[in-house]
Amino acid sequence: MKAFSSYVMQLTQMPTKIVLCLLTLILFTPAQAAEVASLNYRLAPGDAIRINVFQQPDLTLDTRISENGSITYPLIGSLQLGGETLAAAEQQIAAGLRQGKYVKDPQVTITLLEIRGNQVSVLGQVSRPGRFPLDTQKTRLSDVLAMAGGVTASGSDIVVVSGIREGRPFHKEVDFPSIFSQGERNENILVAGGDVIFVDKAPVYYIYGEVQRPGVYRVERNMTVQQALAQGGGISLRGTDNGIKVYRKDAKGDVELKESELYDPVRADDVIYIRESLF
Repeated sequence: MKAFSSYVMQLTQMPTKIVLCLLTLILFTPAQAAEVASLNYRLAPGDAIRINVFQQPDLTLDTRISENGSITYPLIGSLQLGGETLAAAEQQIAAGLRQGKYVKDPQVTITLLEIRGNQVSVLGQVSRPGRFPLDTQKTRLSDVLAMAGGVTASGSDIVVVSGIREGRPFHKEVDFPSIFSQGERNENILVAGGDVIFVDKAPVYYIYGEVQRPGVYRVERNMTVQQALAQGGGISLRGTDNGIKVYRKDAKGDVELKESELYDPVRADDVIYIRESLF
């Protein structure tokens, strides 16, 4: 008992923020602590919640938020809670009870029982496209792509995330490989319920004429014409690297014919033609 009193005395001498952090670590498991820290969580369709009103056990309700974001609560009726924080939802219920004169000074507490409405859609060039639940409020882009089996070989490096943040449209293009290769960890963003994650096809170029393996190939980062030729197996014995022709679309979609050098960059949808040597 004496040791515990000494510990409490030490706590009282610490700054308030440090004390709160310590209490969070002591009283909660890591998963629970993460939930407590996520005070800005917004309710979504499918979430299961428990509503308690202090000293009013008859008003305790376990319910699930409907597809349109509403619940039906005793005495008040329909309430729109989808998109609200827990605190805002508590205030909304308290206001309804107070204005209806059902409870003089209601103290409402909402507990999040299950985050089920929090699903994201993963579309495009992934192994298992579909909808996936967010089991926690700290799910990152890499976690969701792993659920979908990862990006396929034909998938782009750019991953597009669209959704709603704080009531406003959200759109972000993430250079996914750079998260790991260049340490851009801030780009590994947190995803939210309702997000749509899209992986487009990787850009390609076409090569034909006097090359070993004419065909369609992926445009790699900072790729040059020389590297593009190497992917095609190199120039054949009958070909020449003099006067390499590149057919390229301009901003209007018109095709332009360009004479290209070996170290010129390759762009998406380029058509590279290697002509036959005259000698």
